[in-house]
Amino acid sequence: MEETTYHIPVLFSESIDSLEIESDGVYVDLTFGGGGHSRGILAQLGEEGTLLSFDQDIDVLPNIPDDERLIFIRSNFKYLRGALRTYQVKTVDGIFADLGVSSHHFDASERGFSFRFDAPLDMRMNQEANFSAANVINEYEHADLLRIIRDYGEMKMPHKIASAIERARPVSTTFELCESVRFLTLPHEESKFFAKLFQAIRIEVNGELEALKMMLEQGAKMLEKDGIFSIITYHSLEDRLVKNFFKTGNFEGVMKTDFFGRAESPLKPVSSKVIVPSDEEIQENSRSRSAKLRVAKKL
Repeated sequence: MEETTYHIPVLFSESIDSLEIESDGVYVDLTFGGGGHSRGILAQLGEEGTLLSFDQDIDVLPNIPDDERLIFIRSNFKYLRGALRTYQVKTVDGIFADLGVSSHHFDASERGFSFRFDAPLDMRMNQEANFSAANVINEYEHADLLRIIRDYGEMKMPHKIASAIERARPVSTTFELCESVRFLTLPHEESKFFAKLFQAIRIEVNGELEALKMMLEQGAKMLEKDGIFSIITYHSLEDRLVKNFFKTGNFEGVMKTDFFGRAESPLKPVSSKVIVPSDEEIQENSRSRSAKLRVAKKL
């Protein structure tokens, strides 16, 4: 793939196959990134087909292929329905999203997504947003720091971690953040510890879980009958939301029925078994290790 220097597409063949692409269909890639999955969809579309690809990050613009069948929308996918209406698109045949942070984000040291590099506390997917990791780390009250560390990082000792960060303020860089809490973990567990902490902060900065909920609800309404919803997740928080919504139509995972006892869920999982990368893919791309692909069909 041409975009491998930016991001290696995960579960590529499985994702494209799951969409059951029709040559004249209308499809949406909600996470354009390096453009790998979008190119895969375009390769199966005919001249009458259309692909609308979303991404809020300005860094992806050089990755956009020159293809008249592609409409690129620079926007957060939580605005899915409104953005499609702008292009007079009322329904679509398939929706795809890869919820992982791209390799580019982790490897672009200045973006502050990785604890491997010393960089300003940033973590904004949309570089034009005013709210960054620095705001979270230096301005949040103890209760809010505790909430994101506990709920989004699913970390042990959230009180101690929050207190350590508060004592270290002001914190300006990723390395300073790591140093402020390093004493709370063992050397051989540091990578996992920091990964969870950075995940928690990133989710908060970008409002990722709320955006995901909005996207799922809008996407279910935009799909044609028998349309496909295909999503790759990377951690339990987002995977639980996708799994529950695909199965029950809500985020609690509780099946609700109408007056006649019929399930109210607009979707049905294509399979009860989640799709995961092969051993070969994990060996070639270690960042695919935690990926899970879930697929549902519009009833």
